[in-house]
Amino acid sequence: MHSAPTLSLAGRTALITGGSRGIGAATVRLFRQAGARVAFSYQSATDQAQALSTELGGPTLCLPIQQSLATPQDGQTLVAATVAALGSLDILVVNHGVWPSHDQPIATMSSAQWRSTLAINLDSAFGLVQSAVAQMQSQPANTGPRGHIVLVASTAAQRGEAFHADYAASKGALLSLTKSLSSELAATGIYCNCVAPGWVATEMSAATLNDPEISTKALSLIPLGRPAHVDEIAGPILFLCTPYAGFISGEIFNVNGGAVLVG
Repeated sequence: MHSAPTLSLAGRTALITGGSRGIGAATVRLFRQAGARVAFSYQSATDQAQALSTELGGPTLCLPIQQSLATPQDGQTLVAATVAALGSLDILVVNHGVWPSHDQPIATMSSAQWRSTLAINLDSAFGLVQSAVAQMQSQPANTGPRGHIVLVASTAAQRGEAFHADYAASKGALLSLTKSLSSELAATGIYCNCVAPGWVATEMSAATLNDPEISTKALSLIPLGRPAHVDEIAGPILFLCTPYAGFISGEIFNVNGGAVLVG
């Protein structure tokens, strides 16, 4: 009898952005359960971040770092803080982001809203990826992959989202970034993939999903008829960073209950 397969990240160090709640917190938990040391960023949810760190072994194993992410420099600073504290970086999960929940027609969308959304969702991602790749390339090569990068996008990146052009554009850029990074880095042992969720039950989406009219319309476009649980997004993120995904690079992993096919 062979032993049961395990999704292990033992000996690996990961940085997960937006890790204090929602998809990020679920991913932090799963990565720690898989044996990784994890640093995660948060912006304002200090109590939640500290509680999560305590739950998962304290700062030597699960390190919360308070860091705004709105510029390339912010991303670079976060990577530097992670490496300074934990000594290395093998996995980067770019999960943070903003979705302005109000409908905003493009004809009246302010340049401030457009710029803010792209700054948080895209500009900081550039700084994170740039610094993480440099760190991964500087570390001694081992028998496995040199590193993994997982960008968290959205179904809106693929089919657009009316009245949310800023969000869709920022997440669409992450799809192209995934493919570009894979083409550039796969041969060096750095894998880059993207997870694209649909509707997920989180604090960010709660107001929308709790609105009966909007929720009914949104769920009608999901063949499975419900939003995802955060663990159902964290699981694919974990998988893409394990040896079982050793021949996957540059892929957009749709996790949306079939919604992209019918929306």
